[in-house]
Amino acid sequence: DVQLVESGGGSVQAGGSLKLSCVASKLYYDTYCLAWFRQAPGNMREGIARIEGDGSGTTTYADSVRGRFTISYDPDAKTLSLQMDSLKPDDSGVYYCAAVAWYMESQYTYWGRGTQVTVS
Repeated sequence: DVQLVESGGGSVQAGGSLKLSCVASKLYYDTYCLAWFRQAPGNMREGIARIEGDGSGTTTYADSVRGRFTISYDPDAKTLSLQMDSLKPDDSGVYYCAAVAWYMESQYTYWGRGTQVTVS
């Protein structure tokens, strides 16, 4: 199965920056996208950024992070990144890397274990 391992979380003051990384292994699908989700205590998990895996570099952002966060993917290194700038306390939460793949009319979703981000 696809394995996703996040790193780069930590604590930062408001206005600061962090960069998250997610290494994907065994991602052998031809059709997939990669995304970052986050979940604050008591809240539902929300998608914040997505990048298509077709090499087009097409990205989508949630309104809450657009202009402050940048998602990118290095297909050679199989590494998904999230550069987070101008961080706010509301950005605190557990950040998850996800891969969604399609094969033979079926959809498969894989999750990393998450990394904690705390903005004070």
